[in-house]
Amino acid sequence: MGRRGEHWALAAIVAVATLFGLADWFTRPPPLPGYAQVRAAWRPSEAWLYDRNGALLDSSRVDFATRRLAWTPLDQIAPIARATIVESEDKRFAHHGGVDWLALAGSARDRLSGKRPRGASTLAMQLAGFLSGNLARPGARGWLDKLRQIRAARGIADDWSRDQILEAYLNMAGFRGEAQGIGAAALGLFGKTPAALTRDDALLLAALLPNPQAPAETVARRACALSHDGDCGRFPALAASMLGPARSLALDPGLAPHLADRLLRKPGMRVTTTLDIDVQRMAIAALRRQLLGLGATRARDGAVIVVDNASGDVLAYVGGIGGNSTSPAVDAANAYRQAGSTLKPFLYAQAIEKGYLTPASILDDTPVQLDTASGLYVPQNYDRAFKGPVSARAALAGSLNVPAVRTLLLVGVDPFRDRLWDTGYRGLVEDGSYYGFSLALGSAEVTLAEQAAGYRSLARGGRWSPLRLRADDPREPPRAITTPQAAWIVADMLSDPVARAGTFGLDSALRLPFWAAVKTGTSKAMRDNWCVGFSDRFTVAVWVGNVEGDAMRAVSGTSGAAPVWRDVMLALEGARGGQEPLPPPGVEARRVTFAGTGEQPRREWFLAGTSFAHADVAPAEARRPRIASPVSGSVYALDPDIPRDRQRLAVAVTGAAATHRLRLDTRDLGAVDSAPLTFPAPGRHQLALVDIAGRTVDRVTFTVR
Repeated sequence: MGRRGEHWALAAIVAVATLFGLADWFTRPPPLPGYAQVRAAWRPSEAWLYDRNGALLDSSRVDFATRRLAWTPLDQIAPIARATIVESEDKRFAHHGGVDWLALAGSARDRLSGKRPRGASTLAMQLAGFLSGNLARPGARGWLDKLRQIRAARGIADDWSRDQILEAYLNMAGFRGEAQGIGAAALGLFGKTPAALTRDDALLLAALLPNPQAPAETVARRACALSHDGDCGRFPALAASMLGPARSLALDPGLAPHLADRLLRKPGMRVTTTLDIDVQRMAIAALRRQLLGLGATRARDGAVIVVDNASGDVLAYVGGIGGNSTSPAVDAANAYRQAGSTLKPFLYAQAIEKGYLTPASILDDTPVQLDTASGLYVPQNYDRAFKGPVSARAALAGSLNVPAVRTLLLVGVDPFRDRLWDTGYRGLVEDGSYYGFSLALGSAEVTLAEQAAGYRSLARGGRWSPLRLRADDPREPPRAITTPQAAWIVADMLSDPVARAGTFGLDSALRLPFWAAVKTGTSKAMRDNWCVGFSDRFTVAVWVGNVEGDAMRAVSGTSGAAPVWRDVMLALEGARGGQEPLPPPGVEARRVTFAGTGEQPRREWFLAGTSFAHADVAPAEARRPRIASPVSGSVYALDPDIPRDRQRLAVAVTGAAATHRLRLDTRDLGAVDSAPLTFPAPGRHQLALVDIAGRTVDRVTFTVR
């Protein structure tokens, strides 16, 4: 060969090498991760919530791009499902090295002959597309793209075992909508685990793979073709059921959705809580039963928290049950609502602790009006009636409002606000003057969780510590808030069915066949109804109302939340029943008789050194003069058929007022024992009680129409 021929040969070799190099460059697939990397990088879209014993309570969708569950190992997928999908997608999977050359040849032949080409992508080729979006991007149908995918599939087959390829494919394949992987598909389409899939389930899943968005009739037709049994009548109904409206995920109990939304923040999280699945189910059932009984026109929402007193572990957390709720996603157990009378036990505990009151002290349940920056504050009892002189025990157990306000006058608004803050009520962000005297009646906003923690502190001798929701929450040492003696005495008052009988009767939902202390509360305009109480082992807090804030209808303290509290307590304590706690050192008992109250003699408990044997109403000469009638804020309507000078307004003054005079607006009416007052002209009027020096010692306002 001459020199010219050698040059041509060299040029040909270089050209061929260049062509091969260019072909290698253009068909080189992107680097792909190995099986171990894929497993390690897998992130489910869900997170899971478990009870204290490892039972699944709930799950929450955290990643909304794709619906993926935890990675499903191959041995947890039904063999019939694996075989059916392999038969459908890659018949010679067990015999080729990642590429089915026979299938590729058949596809090329069909294309050249003008027929619709059959699918030739193997599981390894499809897996390569899952692992690298560049290999499966929209429009990537050219021969160079196919060659890159083929090379990637061969690389996977060289590095991965066949079981690893099949497992990864089944976990990464898209089946329908946002469901990625056989775990999400089995659960979302059939309500099963992959291990429970049947042959028909597998045929329908295989029928979805070529076109996950195909209509039901197309899926049924393809499943029929894959079945090879000739009996295809069942598939249209099965496909319609599978692709029908979203089915409930039967394997997700859905027992704590509000807590799941609160605690589950990252994909793949597995949070173990302090909850007990049996107690959670029981609390849900009790709340659902009560709300069904009340009906949507009376109350739509409720929440329950159950706490183990000794540990502070939350055993049940029910933020709502859905049902007739118009705001089912709101966590009512962690929402701030007006407290109503549920704060009174802490007020009386503070007064007893300071020595201002004993359970046998007499409080005046008669009309009172208090000057405030915004005008007169005139508290009323729930039933709009007044009981006159009552003991502190009867006032607290019967939830009387006026005695509570009088107790707040003794304690002071700011000290009481600070005591509530120390007891974990962190919604009280303002100082005492912001809440005023209404703080005694629960004008502040609290959460059900705060209520449970606060009442647990009374059950624990006045020691408060945070509740625990997660198994890994720290156990903080308790802080002494109320003295053990005051906490025990208040618990004894709240457990007394006789003391509460005047308001609730002897056989209300608050009375249990064992020892338990309990308090109800109803907020302004009937928007919230509470029942919170404890035995020696458990604290149960219940709220019933409407999340959106509209008033309940015909729901009282014992007909709303109390029946739920009773049912939960009975289920928790069972045959054992709550055990009455022993009085702590520093508490003494003494028999007390009462005069002027109608209360029977009884054994009463006192802080050591504060006891007495007889309680009586203060004599008139020892009491501050005041106007008892009319009550401030009263409205009187004149009868047009009776002459005005024949219509009288009775005026009553109590206390040492023999030397005092009455003044109506600017007109002097004379001594307090004057004849009944003739009604003044229609309008707003002020009646004042004036002492001998001309100072106003009391006044009321009323309206005549």
